Amino acid sequence: MKEIVVISGKGGTGKTSITASFASLAKNAILADCDVDAPDLHIIMTPKILDQRPFHGSELAIIDPDICTSCGACVEACRFEAISDEIEVDEYRCEGCGVCALVCPSNAVKFEIKRSGTVFVSDTRFGPMVHAKLDPGEEVSGKLVSEVKKEVRDLAQKKGREMILIDGPPGVGCSVIATISGADFIVVVTEPTISAIADMKRALDLADHFSIPSALCINKAGINPAKTQEIRDYCDRRGLQLLATLPYDHIITRAMLESKSVIELGESEMGSLIEDCWEKIQDRIGQ
Repeated sequence: MKEIVVISGKGGTGKTSITASFASLAKNAILADCDVDAPDLHIIMTPKILDQRPFHGSELAIIDPDICTSCGACVEACRFEAISDEIEVDEYRCEGCGVCALVCPSNAVKFEIKRSGTVFVSDTRFGPMVHAKLDPGEEVSGKLVSEVKKEVRDLAQKKGREMILIDGPPGVGCSVIATISGADFIVVVTEPTISAIADMKRALDLADHFSIPSALCINKAGINPAKTQEIRDYCDRRGLQLLATLPYDHIITRAMLESKSVIELGESEMGSLIEDCWEKIQDRIGQ
């Protein structure tokens, strides 16, 4: 079973649209959306939810009023200002760090596991899909991503799927690290802008740090030819495979509005380029 992850150092590069097109080309694959902070693959996949369950990943401080002496030690120690002068805990500010329990002289602070999000198992026209949504104010995106990864791997084995295709989050933070953990191949999607190039390099460095093979896909190439060439030159210097150079094309927007992948809209220049990109990925992973 092969695990392919599509990420982008910067948000808004078109990563999800490209992943959706890969999903329409893949055979015997299972899908996952690991962007749990702002998932959007479901907009194109229009999944039918088969099962959902709450995810409990963070701790909340609970102060027992019968034991508390209102000394205020916890108020002073909490750097997140989650405890008021009335010794009441704000659940949206509390990070569950435990310092309040450490400084409490009367042992009045306990912790309980609280709900942090929801995990979904769905069916799509391209096969099963696992996705999740982090609750507002929660900070355990990495843990929730790990839960999605565990669920999708178990489901892939159960259903005998040969490939897991993952739409990852942007950036290089803990949720991205959890997403690429154990992956066989990483596709980094970028665009020819200053910020995207800087973030692309960080994403590629992250892949190298974990010794995961990676390659690059340039999207919206026409918006800045000079920056597009800069990315090409960077690939040459680094010995990095450039899978595709995709033009800026309104067909991406039309596909999103119709909740479809570009491939489903029929023959097009963009569709042909994405198909060629997918074939190169198959060659890299030995499929």
